[in-house]
Amino acid sequence: MPSNELVNDNSEDPLITAHQEEIKVVDGIIIVHPNWWGQPPVILKGWVDRVLRQEIAYTFPDNDSGGGLPIGLLKAKVGIVFNTSNTPAQREDAVFSDPLQRIWKDCIFGFCGVHTFDRRMFRIVADSTALERQLCWRKQKSLSIAIFRAVSGIRAE
Repeated sequence: MPSNELVNDNSEDPLITAHQEEIKVVDGIIIVHPNWWGQPPVILKGWVDRVLRQEIAYTFPDNDSGGGLPIGLLKAKVGIVFNTSNTPAQREDAVFSDPLQRIWKDCIFGFCGVHTFDRRMFRIVADSTALERQLCWRKQKSLSIAIFRAVSGIRAE
């Protein structure tokens, strides 16, 4: 993140500014990324840090310096995350407690006011065939359309 963005919430990068304006008005958000060490890849983390800024995606009550409960500002009615992984589900749950669920549902979407949330994991990618991957993405597309249609006012194609 450029140093000027560390001290204020304004970016001089036109792409970041465009993403900030877009994220404020969308009806739904879909994120697709691999599970890298129980986290989103750093480029996506950087996008979250630069786009979902205070007064864009959330704010705090008057006289609150940021230590209280945030007020989500995003208009999106639903957030959907699709992940890919090479970690078996049993080991993910038993050893790691599925940190991606917590990150996206509570720390990002919930913080920003998006409370209808769904997340799916496609695994094991390393052992999958091209046909299995294609079927997985078709299923994810159908699931996204169904979720968006179920949430009032969102029309998905």
